[in-house]
Amino acid sequence: MENRFMATPFFIDQPRPEIEQLAAADWQINKPALDTDERYARMTALNNGLADFTAKTIVAGNRPVSVNGDCCVAIGMMAGLQRAGINPLVIWLDAHGDFNTFETTPSQFIGGMPLAMIVGKGEQKLMEQAGAKPLPEDQVILADARDLDIAEGVAVRSSKVRHIHYMDDLIKHDLGDQPLYVHFDTDILNPEDAPAVAYPTDGGPKTEALVKVMQRLANTGRVVAVSMTTWDMAKDTDKKTQAACMACFNALVG
Repeated sequence: MENRFMATPFFIDQPRPEIEQLAAADWQINKPALDTDERYARMTALNNGLADFTAKTIVAGNRPVSVNGDCCVAIGMMAGLQRAGINPLVIWLDAHGDFNTFETTPSQFIGGMPLAMIVGKGEQKLMEQAGAKPLPEDQVILADARDLDIAEGVAVRSSKVRHIHYMDDLIKHDLGDQPLYVHFDTDILNPEDAPAVAYPTDGGPKTEALVKVMQRLANTGRVVAVSMTTWDMAKDTDKKTQAACMACFNALVG
């Protein structure tokens, strides 16, 4: 199984062309014409591009790897996995839960909702437009998520999502025998190692600890898809954050 890469140079539905700097010559770029001002339509165009890429890559016997500006495009990857007949265990590595709905969020930020959407909670328009079906909650491992809004935390605790607070516990956790889809939001890293992220949160794993987790996941031989939400490249003038994030990313995908 070889990696096939796609970069989606957007944050939600707004261009982030600097993400393309990470792309090698053989990467695909998910940059459809967004000829509407309607946010859901723009996000769906991005999700559909990633879903098509994911499904075709899986069918060809390879592994889709997505590099993107926010976590909402994980919906597109889930849609593509489902089209290809993959029913994964999702491992969501993030400083935040992304488990809000419009009813629980204090900010109304849609980027804090994709994991809730994926398991069928709250607004389902993006899921429906991408052709994705909700995933059972017990097929999700939420790792770290040290910064939860109050109502979001209640929602996580009352769900069947497995919330693992510490990376050492994830290394020891029974991952079953399902194919694995790993979503890596780089803000999970401790800000001492990765200060240039959009939403830095005190605490979290150091680079060495997260590399060990990524190696553990890679060594299962069952990682069928990967997505990474990037850091704030404009703030990363010394490339310290890029070095930490890419060390973890490369440990996972090789």
